Amino acid sequence: MSRHAVHQHHIHHRGRAFHFVAYEGEPANPARGKTAIEPAWYLMASGKRWEVMPTVAEQPEEERASQFQEWLDENVFS
Repeated sequence: MSRHAVHQHHIHHRGRAFHFVAYEGEPANPARGKTAIEPAWYLMASGKRWEVMPTVAEQPEEERASQFQEWLDENVFS
């Protein structure tokens, strides 16, 4: 079973701190009735996680931070 390093990103937006974590995907397992899960970034808060966007290999950090801020504006502050 392969495991990659956990990627994390912390940002401050509109006076609040946010923590994002990238989870690797999982292949489908038809024998167990499980569909594939694509690699994605998740917002972590209050012991829960919310899917934010797909993981993009070698994405510049500034671009990723901008996309996180846009997601926060649309999903947290709207």
